[in-house]
Amino acid sequence: MIHGEIHLHVRQYINGRWETSATTGVSANPSDTSEVVAEYARADRRQAEAAIRAATEAFPHWSHSTPQRRADVLDRIGAELLARKDELGLLLAREEGKTLPEAVAEVARAGQIFKFFAGEAIRGGAGGGGGENVASVRAGVQVDVTREPVGVVGLITPWNSPFVIPAWKIAPALAHGNSVVFKPAELVPACGWVLAEIISRAALPAGAFNLVMGSGREVGQALVDSALVDALSFTGSVANGERILQTAAARRAKVQLETGGKNALVVLADADLDRAVDCAVQGAYFSAGQRCTASSRLIVEAAVHDAFVAKLRQRLKGLKIGHALERGIDIGPVADEERLAQNLAWVGIAREEGAEHVWGGEALERATRGHYMSPALFLAKPSHRIAREEVFGPLACVLRADDYDEALALCNDTPFGLCAGICTNSLKHAMHFRRHAVVGMTMVNLPTAGVDFHVPFGGRKGSGYGPREQGRHAAEFYTTVKTGYMLA
Repeated sequence: MIHGEIHLHVRQYINGRWETSATTGVSANPSDTSEVVAEYARADRRQAEAAIRAATEAFPHWSHSTPQRRADVLDRIGAELLARKDELGLLLAREEGKTLPEAVAEVARAGQIFKFFAGEAIRGGAGGGGGENVASVRAGVQVDVTREPVGVVGLITPWNSPFVIPAWKIAPALAHGNSVVFKPAELVPACGWVLAEIISRAALPAGAFNLVMGSGREVGQALVDSALVDALSFTGSVANGERILQTAAARRAKVQLETGGKNALVVLADADLDRAVDCAVQGAYFSAGQRCTASSRLIVEAAVHDAFVAKLRQRLKGLKIGHALERGIDIGPVADEERLAQNLAWVGIAREEGAEHVWGGEALERATRGHYMSPALFLAKPSHRIAREEVFGPLACVLRADDYDEALALCNDTPFGLCAGICTNSLKHAMHFRRHAVVGMTMVNLPTAGVDFHVPFGGRKGSGYGPREQGRHAAEFYTTVKTGYMLA
């Protein structure tokens, strides 16, 4: 069992064995930087390549396992995550800084994802993703279209959702018969390790799942460069995603990217303003704004602009910011010192460019030394950097729109396209927005942050590349299609 205050020592998991490394790193509690959460082994390129070879050797065995075996493995993992959600949520809150209720909910969702893909292993059939029999245009010829696993899959995940994002990559990869090399972010090694420890006891063949912790420059690059890695799924920054795509595409590896967003929440004059403010607070500021789906652009129709801003400012004044494990806290710390400095720098940039400061944006002191800041709100113009670039922190800006048409145009005026929301009581505008917002996901009278685990997740433009994640559509990335002809 893992309890608060325990200092973990975590290792690599390669070819069914736990391994140490030549160097180690440390993760600290962002709510109390004096508390070390874990010391972790930092893999080098040699260990990453060993994990890739192990996955390559395990692939033939795992890819030909029965759907029932794969379903049983995934169901076992999901059941343990759900049974231990409170304990593992505590670890997540200590290492990443989410409030405890948010952290527990994330672990539960990870468990639900594994259980969903246990079902997909059965529904997909022995070929790893289902198939169909198609009538040929030629007499006496039978045509079968089947799906088969891609091969060795490299999974590179971020620090902001250290259970759920790995889950929605690992679960479908294994469900469809692929072998996995998993590299979590260095900020959250204990979360990556405990997930791997659960998976290690789920009766997988040695090498079918491997954990390597270390830097993106060394370990991540080894996954990107290796000719033995058939597919790469990455969630992180645009710059890193573009580098991965260029390198992997050059050797014809399959690539899936999720690279953030600059998401809009449109508030029309006919909206329920209290509901709209609630959507804005939850979407923009909860989880300290450290979500790719955060609504950092609040586009408000002129008729209700001032009333909305006044109500939102009042809500922000009442939010409680503090230690992630403290009861009644709305927002915990940001993830580390570097992120806090970046967020405060963004506040300075907004002021320098002439955005009107409404509330917050200051570093805070609490009983324990941590990376705390008050949620920031500005009135901005579309040309301001805070209205165009992803901040990834508790900072949002309000943009004024004369009417619905201008609001929609502002919503689409971004190089990103992950998600967008609208608050309105007009069915006409809601339906039009759902069709014409150039994004991968839309929300009506709901926060932009908050998605279901059984439906597709992903964006357009600079927010994503390749097939969608989650749900049945995950098969499009984790399988390849084969067409077979036979003379009957």
